[in-house]
Amino acid sequence: MKNVNCTLTIAGTDPTGGAGIQADLKTFQELRTYGMTVITSVLAQNTTGVQKVLHQPIDLIESQINSVISDIPVDAFKTGMIANLEMMELLERKIPEIGVPYVMDPVMVATSGDSLIHEDARTFLRDRLMPFAKIVTPNIPEAESLIGVEIKTLDDMKDAAAAIVSRYGAQSALVKGGHLNDQAADVLFDGKTMHTFTSERINTKNTHGTGCTLSAAITAYLAKGLSLYEAVELSKKYITEAIRYSFNIGKGNGPTNHWAPRIEG
Repeated sequence: MKNVNCTLTIAGTDPTGGAGIQADLKTFQELRTYGMTVITSVLAQNTTGVQKVLHQPIDLIESQINSVISDIPVDAFKTGMIANLEMMELLERKIPEIGVPYVMDPVMVATSGDSLIHEDARTFLRDRLMPFAKIVTPNIPEAESLIGVEIKTLDDMKDAAAAIVSRYGAQSALVKGGHLNDQAADVLFDGKTMHTFTSERINTKNTHGTGCTLSAAITAYLAKGLSLYEAVELSKKYITEAIRYSFNIGKGNGPTNHWAPRIEG
């Protein structure tokens, strides 16, 4: 009998370990789940940006998914960088087979500003994959891209979260406010209730991989059977500590600290 909660990430890589698959695995491990991976794209990137990308063949991505789900039960999974339309069409077929809570981190632009998704895939992501998601976790630029409206205030964030759920069919949406200058507030709309999670703003440039880490934490807590609200609340605390104790390494935006004080759940 399986005695450990198993988590899966379907995403791209970061050889410097701060974002992508590597960040997801570190987070899964710190939050005491068994992490597994499906690699969509291999990136040459570091704290300064993305230097080169190689997308994996679609049949290899599908084989990776099949290898996991035919052998080890998955309790929750997330997607990160899903770069092109072919990958998304594959996921549209495979998500129902995986059949567990799905956390969508709609990765579009890296912290460095590099685009990570083809333009023709954005609409498919929103219209065809989002309805499968238990929760979608866009930052403000991603939310603006998804709904086509500029976000400047906390009320704008709430409107965006509601729009993602009501217009595009996601079960819930967490709009992250890290790009607002005056507060570190995230807004969760679960289809019925609007929740606001606030924390102190930590003055640091070391935010490489924060979106990956937060969505991976939510995935881990959902895999462990926590409610959506509890998963988001604990994940917000976890990423806050990861940023607080982040690393001043590299020439650009340094990574968060995945072994920051563990928030139990």
